[in-house]
Amino acid sequence: MGALPSEKQKLVPQILEHCILNAPTPFNSQSSRVILLENKNHKKLWNIVLTTLQKKVPPENFAPVKEKIAAFAAASGTILYFEDTLATENLQKQYPAYAVNFPIWAAQANGMLQFSIWCALAGQNIGASLQHYNPIIDAEVRETFKIPATWRLIAQMPFGEILSAPQDKTFEPLEKRFKVLS
Repeated sequence: MGALPSEKQKLVPQILEHCILNAPTPFNSQSSRVILLENKNHKKLWNIVLTTLQKKVPPENFAPVKEKIAAFAAASGTILYFEDTLATENLQKQYPAYAVNFPIWAAQANGMLQFSIWCALAGQNIGASLQHYNPIIDAEVRETFKIPATWRLIAQMPFGEILSAPQDKTFEPLEKRFKVLS
C-alpha cells in the first residue's frame, strides 16, 4: 500500500464515522472504539511495532520483519480498533443472565465493524490489511496515544493506495464450510 491522493484520504474519516454509527452491536452497547492515525502518528505506531519486534525477533530473522513493517508504515494511515471493556462490564452488571456472553458479543461486533470499514474502503478503491501486533505493543500504544485504560486494543488496519493485487489464497472445499438445509 502506498499514500492515497488527498481527495481519497479525506474520505477515510467519513467512512469510519458512517461505519461506526451503523455497525450493529449487542444491546446497542456501542463498545467498539476507533482511532485514525495519520501522518506522524501513523509513523509512530509502526515505529513502536518495529522496535518492539526488534527486541523479540532474532537478528538473523529480522530482515523480512523489517520489510513487512516498512510496507505498513508506507501506507496512508492506520485505523486502530479497540473494545471499551467498561461498556461490556456495565452490560454484564445490568443483565447478569447474559454476562458470560457480552465479551463474545463485543468481539463479534468489533469484527463486524472491522469488516464494514474494510468493505467501505474497498468500495472507494482503498486497500487495507488487518494486523494483530497486540498485546505486545499495547502498553506503549496506550502511553504514546493517551488511550483510556478501559480500551483494549484489538487490531491495527493500515490502509492506502492499492499498489498490487492481493496474493492468491487457498480455500477449503465449500462443502466442508457451507450447508443448505431445506
